[in-house]
Amino acid sequence: MDLKLEVVQVPVSDVDRARDFYVAAGFRLDADFPVGDDFRVVQLTPPGSDASIIIGDGVTTAAPGSTEGLQLVVADIEAARAELTGRGVEVSEVFHDVGGVFHHGGTEGRVPGPEPEHGSYGSFASFSDPDGNGWVLQEVTTRLPGRVTGPTTYGSAGDLADALRRAAAAHGEHEARTGEADENWPAWYAEYMVREQAGEELPL
Repeated sequence: MDLKLEVVQVPVSDVDRARDFYVAAGFRLDADFPVGDDFRVVQLTPPGSDASIIIGDGVTTAAPGSTEGLQLVVADIEAARAELTGRGVEVSEVFHDVGGVFHHGGTEGRVPGPEPEHGSYGSFASFSDPDGNGWVLQEVTTRLPGRVTGPTTYGSAGDLADALRRAAAAHGEHEARTGEADENWPAWYAEYMVREQAGEELPL
C-alpha cells in the first residue's frame, strides 16, 4: 500500500496574512473554507508539489510559528532563491552545511555558498513565513538510488529545461571523449535523464 504525504498543517496567528504571504510566494490557493467563527481551513500547494499545507483557525493546537524544517526541493537553488526574493520573500543566502550530510537546525553549521562541487542534496537556502514557521530550499538534481520508481516525470517546464541542459553538457563531454559526433543524441539524452532522476549510474 502506498502511503503518500498529502498535507502538513502549519500553525499561524493571522490566517489572511499567512495566506497572502504564501500566495505571493507562488503557492497555489486550493481552498478557503470559513466553516464558522472559530473554524476555517485554507489549503495551499507549493509549485510542482504533490503535498499541500493547511493553515487556518481551529485546525491545529500547535503554537503559531512553531513549525521548522519544512523542505522544498528545487532543481536550481540560485534560481529558486532569485524567484522567491523577486516575489518579496526574504530568503537567506545560499549555504551548505559544515557536516555535508544535511543541514543543522537553526543557523548552526552554515557555510556560505553552495556545496563546492554542486553535489545533489548539498546546497540550501531558508526563509520563514510571517509567524516564523521555517522553510528550507534544498537543491536536488540527481536522486539517490531507489528514491524514484515508475516513469520519469518533471514537475515543471523549468525542471525539464534544467534536466535537458545537464544532459546536453554531459553529452558534450561524451562526444569529446569518443571523438565522434553522436547522431543518436536524442536517445542518449533520454537515457541520461531517466538514469539521473532514478539515481542510477549515468551513461559515459
